[in-house]
Amino acid sequence: MSIELKELIEEIRREKEIEIGVIVEALRSALLSAYKKHFGSSENVTIDISPDTGRLKVLAKKKVVKEIEDPGIEIEKEAARKIKKGVRLNQEIEVEITPREFGRIAVQTAKQVVTQRIREAEREKIYQEYKEREGDIVTGIVQRSEHKTVIVTLGKIEAILPVREQIFGEDYRYGDRIKTYILSVRRTPRGPQIILSRTHPGLVRRLFELEVPEVYEKIVEIKNIAREAGGRTKIAVSSKDANVDPVGSCVGTRGARVNSIIQELRGEKIDIIPYNEDAVAFVSSALKPAQVQEVIVHKEEGGDGGHRSQG
Repeated sequence: MSIELKELIEEIRREKEIEIGVIVEALRSALLSAYKKHFGSSENVTIDISPDTGRLKVLAKKKVVKEIEDPGIEIEKEAARKIKKGVRLNQEIEVEITPREFGRIAVQTAKQVVTQRIREAEREKIYQEYKEREGDIVTGIVQRSEHKTVIVTLGKIEAILPVREQIFGEDYRYGDRIKTYILSVRRTPRGPQIILSRTHPGLVRRLFELEVPEVYEKIVEIKNIAREAGGRTKIAVSSKDANVDPVGSCVGTRGARVNSIIQELRGEKIDIIPYNEDAVAFVSSALKPAQVQEVIVHKEEGGDGGHRSQG
């Protein structure tokens, strides 16, 4: 049985990429359930497993007494001292009680329970991995469509791209590689559910971080994004280095950087605007090529309103 258990632990570790500690804990719980099913109460019983050898022991906590009244929870002093020298009356010791019949029946029963526990551990691992990546960009492959919801594979898991998060007019075909924004990750009875988006402004931000080193290194900062997904996006940028042109960095030589992002967004227009703390100048610049006649700035409640004209 020890060889079989060792092989089972190694197989699960290798195929499922789950830590040995998680596997052993799942096995311990499963074997305890198997013991209870085949041999009765397991209240004072623990399972000890060596992952290196696959050696399995069923241990029972027993109280050291002069005379035994309940052999399930008690052991005589002389017998106890053969297990642990110097033991005293009323102390508790662990006694191995591994039944000969426990063997293969117990392991087979355990496999069924372990399968469920391993599945739960896999789901939790995936949940934690993608929960930490909320707000990040991910590349996936279009798998299929279910009632207009697009199913995208991300390695070992499927994610969903709901209709509301799809760009109007985009066609998602089987096998297409698409970049999406991880909108949210939540637990469900069927495992973690990953919601993707192609319309979120964060997708544009992450694409610029991938394409523009100055943005990734935070030399150029994206101050704000206004997006009509599939139509036009305007981003305001500033530079922390006076020698770095924020707009030029994002556009790239002959527009190479921004054109790469436009291509990923399938033709969505992108306007890159220098950020200006002067609200009037900033709004006027953001609305180009339209000619701005007047900008009215409404200050916060309690302040005085005002306006400035632009000819």
